[in-house]
Amino acid sequence: MPRDVPFPEGLKPPSRLATLGELALPFDIIRFGLGGYRLIGAPRGDGRPVALLPGYGASELSMRPLEAWLRHLGYNVRDWGMGRNNGRVAADVERFAAQAAEWVTADGAPLTLIGWSLGGVIARETARVYPHLVREIITMGTPIIGGPKYTALAQRFAGRDFDAIEREIHARNLKGLTQPLTVIYSDRDGIVGPDIAIDIYNPQARNIKVDATHLGLGIAPQVWRIIADTLAGVTNAQK
Repeated sequence: MPRDVPFPEGLKPPSRLATLGELALPFDIIRFGLGGYRLIGAPRGDGRPVALLPGYGASELSMRPLEAWLRHLGYNVRDWGMGRNNGRVAADVERFAAQAAEWVTADGAPLTLIGWSLGGVIARETARVYPHLVREIITMGTPIIGGPKYTALAQRFAGRDFDAIEREIHARNLKGLTQPLTVIYSDRDGIVGPDIAIDIYNPQARNIKVDATHLGLGIAPQVWRIIADTLAGVTNAQK
């Protein structure tokens, strides 16, 4: 059962310093390369079906490195097959669910969904509306609380009633999710701050903090190892 959480208050978007820190992605790529030791001994996969959902403004290409890694481990990985994520959450949930239903029928098993940023929102909403399609959810830097209001991209959604969206998201979160949830977030995230990227609603949610920029979450060895351990059922996943 979901927790009876009061309406969240005091939330803030990422600091300007954190947002500027996203420009350090090239340096993070080098630093992450030095962190490759974390991947040594990662558990092999069991062949389960996994689907990867990209963030706002990104396409399947952004998930290719993680896709290759998970395939290497032995998982049956698919991208979401819908091109660039343009932020139409309600419509994309329905489109993705229709595709997911075909995969589940073909595979004979529900999907594990891994969503980056807004892709995680679509993953969570698909699991909420169509629970039989989803086995497990892993999100990376996903705005779980408050919606676009507290992200660095709020200006791109100008003209929308952010307060109404925030109330709607809270009400939806109170309905809870039944699947296992692993929620990866970072204090260095300059797009989706840590205040809104954690799950305070579902008691089964594991909120795991990592050291990465928002744009670096999908290529960070630390994140990849957490994902590999989580898929393999390792409860003390590396952090």
